[in-house]
Amino acid sequence: MDIDLESLDLRELNALLAAARRQSRLLARRQPIATVRRQLAAMVARAGYTIEEVLGQAPAGGAVVAKARRRRKLGKAAVKYRDPDNRRNTWTGRGRMPVWLAEKTRRGRSIADFLVPGLARPTLRDKAKIGQKTVFKQG
Repeated sequence: MDIDLESLDLRELNALLAAARRQSRLLARRQPIATVRRQLAAMVARAGYTIEEVLGQAPAGGAVVAKARRRRKLGKAAVKYRDPDNRRNTWTGRGRMPVWLAEKTRRGRSIADFLVPGLARPTLRDKAKIGQKTVFKQG
């Protein structure tokens, strides 16, 4: 942590010194972590448990715990939608629709109005009928 002491005035310096003294007193009163660990391990052993059982790091009694599913990390996506009023407002089409775009579509604008020209096509939902053939062969 770097603090620029030159830019602090007298009141700020005194507050910093008081905070440092409080932290120093707190650290001086605390026991070393190794001592606390030994005491905790001894207390748990006297009660007939292991540290893992008490802290919940391992299943007690050999119960099987299901592994958490790992999500596949998606790569970076190109910007598909951009706000013409504020060029910093962008959306890739993934995840929830951003607030700025939701408000503009609520006011009657189409989401296609915000597509980046030449780079993007509309994001289709699974049940969308856009671009799907609706003509069936007769038989």
